[in-house]
Order: sequence, then C-alpha cells, then structure tokens
Amino acid sequence: MLKATGETRIKEMTKIDFDKYEEFYAKRSGEMRSSVMRDLMAVVARPEVISLAGGLPSTESFSRKMLAKIMHDVSMHESAAALQYGPTEGFDETKQNIAKVMAAEGTHVDIDDLIVTTGAQQGIDLSARLLIDPGDVIIAEAPTYPGAIPSFTNFQAEVIQIPLDEDGLRTDLTRKEVERLAKNGRKPKFIYVIPNFHNPAGVSLSLRRRHELVALAKEHGLIILEDNPYGQLRFEGEPLPNLFSLDNDNNVIYLGTFSKILSPGIRLGWVAAPAPLLAKFNLGKQAADLCPSTLAQMMVNRYFSEARWQDYVEKVIGVYRARRDVMLAALAEYFPEEASWTRPQGGFYVWATLPGYLNSVDLLALALEEEQVAFVPGSGAWADGVSGANHLRLAFCGVPQDKIVEGIKRIGKVIREQMELFRALGG
Repeated sequence: MLKATGETRIKEMTKIDFDKYEEFYAKRSGEMRSSVMRDLMAVVARPEVISLAGGLPSTESFSRKMLAKIMHDVSMHESAAALQYGPTEGFDETKQNIAKVMAAEGTHVDIDDLIVTTGAQQGIDLSARLLIDPGDVIIAEAPTYPGAIPSFTNFQAEVIQIPLDEDGLRTDLTRKEVERLAKNGRKPKFIYVIPNFHNPAGVSLSLRRRHELVALAKEHGLIILEDNPYGQLRFEGEPLPNLFSLDNDNNVIYLGTFSKILSPGIRLGWVAAPAPLLAKFNLGKQAADLCPSTLAQMMVNRYFSEARWQDYVEKVIGVYRARRDVMLAALAEYFPEEASWTRPQGGFYVWATLPGYLNSVDLLALALEEEQVAFVPGSGAWADGVSGANHLRLAFCGVPQDKIVEGIKRIGKVIREQMELFRALGG
C-alpha cells in the first residue's frame, strides 16, 4: 500500500465490535460476504460524488407519460388483482412477454419452461440454494460478477475461477480443470458464465467457445448457469446465439432480467430451465417470497401491450453507445500509458488494468476522499477477495457524458500520483 489509508469508509460502515447473537448464527453465516457494489451504494449516493461504480440503467430515458399511463391503467382497471397474491411461477402473460424478449435474441423457449423471479439476482441465489452443498465445487470466470460471489460463498462453495481473455472464458483451461477434478473424484455443480458483454470485463464469449462450452457440458454431464442480463444491449458487431439455444442436452439454466431493458426498480427477472430443475426452483421460490410482484408483472404486461419495447431498447442503446465512446476517449486522454482497458461491444462496463504494484482498493479510498469519485475495485470480482487488485470496473451506463469525462480525469489523477509516489520510493 503506497499511502496509509486505514480501514476504508466502506468497511467502517458495516463494522460491529460486539455481537451478542454470535451463538445463534448458523455455521454457514460465517461464510457470508457482502457485495462490494452494495457496500458502495450509500457512499456513492452522496450528490458530490461522481460514481462510475454502479451499473445503473439509464431510466431517465423512459417516457414519463408512458409510465404515468401504465400506472393509471393498472390502478383503474386491475387494482384488485394487482394488489393480490399470484402464482409462484408468475403469470402466463408475463412469461409470454419473456418469451418475446428471448425470441428477439434468437432463443426459443416455451412458457412452461419459465419461472418469474425477483430480478436475475434471485435466480442466482435460487441456483446456489438448489445445487450447492458445503464444499461443492463450482467454476466461474476470473473475474466474475461481484454480486454472484456472495451467493456462492454463502452456501460454502469452493469457487474455482478460470481466466478470461478478449474472447471470454478460456474453454481450454476450463476443460483441463474439469478433467483434473474428475481424476480426483470431483465434479463441479455448475459452470457460471456471463457470455454477453461481461460484468465486469466487458468481453463476450466467442462463437467457437460457446460451442466448446456446450460440448464440454454434454460430454461430462455438467450444468451451465448462463447469466445474460446484457444480451439485448449490443452496440456493434454480429449477435451471437445464447448457450441455451445451442444446448440440445438440457444442460443449461438461463437467467434473464427486465432490469437492463426496462427498469431495475420493477425487480423482475426469470429462469429458463429443464422441467425437473424448474420444479425445484418453484419450491425454492415458494419458501423465499411466495410469488413475484403481481403489481410489477401487470405494469410490465401493460407496457408490452401498449408500447414497442424494442424501440425503447434501441433508444437506450444509443445512449449507452455514446457514453461508452466518451469514456474510451477520456481513458485515452487521462489514464497513464501503462494502463489498458477493454472496448466492449455492448453492455455497461469497461474493465481497466493498471500496473501490478497498484491496489485498486487503496485507490478507491483515495479517489473518494480526495477527488469524490468512485469505481468498483477489481478484487471484488474474485472469490478470494484479493486477486485482481490492479483492476477496476468503470460503469458508463448511468452517468451523463460530462461527468464521465470528469470522473475519468479525477481517477487518472489519483493513479498518476500513486505511480509517481512509487517511482519516488525507488520502485
């Protein structure tokens, strides 16, 4: 650490010196971890902070008149049903609209193969709850979605992470790891992968590797947990088939969400899976929350019946593409030449790599304290919480263009100061 920072504000916010309830906790609670993104939310909510941390969709692009009309129509014509319980798996109309979204990506799904969840995050949690026993192995990308790590570690999984490159998950290394585990009498419960516009790395799994991964799952009888929140948000390049559509052996569980193409506030996602797995998901969801929000489902269904949802997606794609381009230009201007970063073809994030002697957790503390700017440190994307410390995730989705430029300028200033300090100390 180049400059003594002590405990960061993020850690201090959740620090408890004495807990008289310690004897009552389940053993697995000792493995529970917080998501670095959620830890940051309270800090970055301060108006003086420019946040390039949170993956916040551009909800200001949604028509206020349309939202008002949807809310009015639901309250006037469906209020009794909207305020009532619903089926655990969600309404058929909601699932029909989900099927339309998946069809737009070239993926066919029957509504009987779907269950509506409280966001895709619940799909991750239910998958972990259903499939993981303490000590089980799962395979994930390195880096991986920081919000998935707590779900896996909370159920005491051993998370083995396989490196990414510009073509996504290294399927050659994945195969070697699966074969190594098999020699030791072990088998991963699932392979967790984000194939499109990866969070946090911004890369996409190549077509060849998609076929290789599906073939590996078929050969070894593995489950793939495909998390696809960003698939609709392509700025450039040719669309690629989802793993779910390539699979002919019922080995893929697909997770989707309305959060990125409509609104995260409605908290609706979905799981598509083979019937036996889906039945277990239904039981798990009954225990978790009984049913998805009926009010939110009716708002989504009303929107799909009255508006062209793909027109709205095209609108926000234009916003995100412009913001990505502004961030890439700012990085080229304000980051040191020793740094590198990805150029995503869609999604929300740029993944930056700094010299190995820099620690992005320390940089975050300095950036918040001295420059009032935030990002997600790379170590939050590794299960050990230590690896990837010289990386950082930069979100361009929810920030106006002028603030993107200013935020990158401030982060670049902190990075350059720490590099100069390192050199001054003889590094």
